[in-house]
Amino acid sequence: MIQVCPNGPLGHSVPLTPDDLAASVREAVAAGAQDVHLHPKDPAGNDSVAPEHVAAALTTVRAAAPGVPVGVTTREEACPDPRRRAELVTSWSVLPDHASVNWHEEGADLVADALLAHGVGIEAGIFSGTEAARRFLRWPSADRVLRVLAEVVDTDPATAATTARDLLTELAPSTRPLLLHGEHGGAWPVLRLAASLGLDTRIGLEDTLLLPDGSPAPGNAALVAVAREIVARNGG
Repeated sequence: MIQVCPNGPLGHSVPLTPDDLAASVREAVAAGAQDVHLHPKDPAGNDSVAPEHVAAALTTVRAAAPGVPVGVTTREEACPDPRRRAELVTSWSVLPDHASVNWHEEGADLVADALLAHGVGIEAGIFSGTEAARRFLRWPSADRVLRVLAEVVDTDPATAATTARDLLTELAPSTRPLLLHGEHGGAWPVLRLAASLGLDTRIGLEDTLLLPDGSPAPGNAALVAVAREIVARNGG
């Protein structure tokens, strides 16, 4: 499975409004994306978990790509207080198919418990080089998540794949499906590794603004199209 991550904390170089997200996701799905990870935004362009912003993004994107699972972030930058974040998650009236929870962040268990209680699938975000894997594996409901996001934050293209393998070793005790991805300079090396291992992966302007040859990506669809070729060459 190839997930597209069409926006994120990269400012005005990525789609921000629900309409822009919908157009970008429609093109990415046509190029081969099978799942979506969004960062809903407030009017100032900041990440938000407020119910009105989540609902606007989900409703518009789903109309543009019917039948495709759509998830959202719950990263702490969207709401630094984990207790307040958990309250906001519980107040969502339009529910995503899944939501990511970063386990290196304080209060991840509170947010994850709130999502489970609200009937939202969880993508457990496990960043390399952190205590996230240990924290997640100690959580009593670790076997109830939708999938584990093995997130390689090593951006050196020469070492990112090795860092990815180390992270996968840390996550070996988990029984849940894995999605492996990198970012910036590590995005394409890690995606190639994921393809070679037969793992789900993701790509989009949240993770990299560049194609494998170093040229600027014209959009999310172009990134997905290249990722699809790489996965196909590895039998995916």
